[in-house]
Amino acid sequence: MQVNEPIAVYVERILADAFAAGASDIHFEPFQEFYLVRYRVDGVLYDADRPPLDIKERLAARLKVMAELDIAEKRLPQDGRMSLSMPSGQSRDLRVSTLPTLSGEKVALRILAPALFLPLAQLGLEPAQLELLRQVLSRPHGMVLASGPTGCGKSSTLYACLAHLNHGALNLCTVEDPVEIVLPGVNQVAVNPKAGLEFSLALRALLRQDPDVIMVGEMRDALTADIAVKAAQTGHLVLSSLHCRSARAAWARLLNLGVAAANLTHSLSLIVAQRLLRRLCPLCKRPCDIASACLYDFGWQGDLPAQLNCYAAEGCAACHGSGYCGRLGLFELLALDERHGPLAVDLDRYPPDSEGAGLRRAGLLKAMRGETTLAEVMAETPECR
Repeated sequence: MQVNEPIAVYVERILADAFAAGASDIHFEPFQEFYLVRYRVDGVLYDADRPPLDIKERLAARLKVMAELDIAEKRLPQDGRMSLSMPSGQSRDLRVSTLPTLSGEKVALRILAPALFLPLAQLGLEPAQLELLRQVLSRPHGMVLASGPTGCGKSSTLYACLAHLNHGALNLCTVEDPVEIVLPGVNQVAVNPKAGLEFSLALRALLRQDPDVIMVGEMRDALTADIAVKAAQTGHLVLSSLHCRSARAAWARLLNLGVAAANLTHSLSLIVAQRLLRRLCPLCKRPCDIASACLYDFGWQGDLPAQLNCYAAEGCAACHGSGYCGRLGLFELLALDERHGPLAVDLDRYPPDSEGAGLRRAGLLKAMRGETTLAEVMAETPECR
């Protein structure tokens, strides 16, 4: 922070720098002896600045004013939203979250940039995976689940599916918390727990709105999951997300939420497990030789491609020394149908044979094409065998 720089000017400068760096999140973090501002770029946190500790209250108050939050409330977490106009004429929406810590209020900003929205063909799906997803989305009913840990791109996949279906002949409705990207032609509902509008209540109301496609931002509780699964059985195409580590783990997660196995068998059409990998910087990546035995040790099965184009991350000014620039999706798809009975019994019928191996194989393919590194694949799929 510059000497005698007003708080409002400092906040604007931090936000502008974060936008220029391509950050997805900005963290304002007070600690006992210092204050830290960090950006998350391509999934990794970087230190951006260390302003004086004595401005922590004024800094939190300024951010809360911008997000129209209660500046007097410092004991409870708050959630808000702000919209900023850029010098280029574009606007950026940000989701704001405050958290009271021992050292003061921590504020986290999530940048909700429309540029993050990608069509299906640009998500990073392999050609066979893309064709399978399109086939399932063409059906009039069933459920498509996007699964994976927080921050793996599940929302982007769901929005891409909605945009693919948004051709005017269908009534598309969503229940989200929050609405991250506004899609013209889609009826989007933001839950409001303070007003009593929970996922389950909003979902019940949507079922009376003659929907063709319903998107539930996340299945968090037994009631929401049960309503969504039954909606998929009664002539609706349902899209949703679930926090779990692989496509196969989604079944167990739904059972743990209390959904009957018989209902899942007749409703679940496709499970999409995904991760996000950092993409190699095209300006500084350097070729490297990878032994075939090493690829097999990492989990590759079958014959190797005729040509390997493996690269290592080097680092340059353009990528801030990281060797990576941007991210790409990594996907594993598990297609299901009613003819083969409960998923828990028939999982072994679907290749690959081990949990998460589809994710590892997709990652190795991208590494062998020079899109990312083997180290990045191993870091993002440590549980895959």
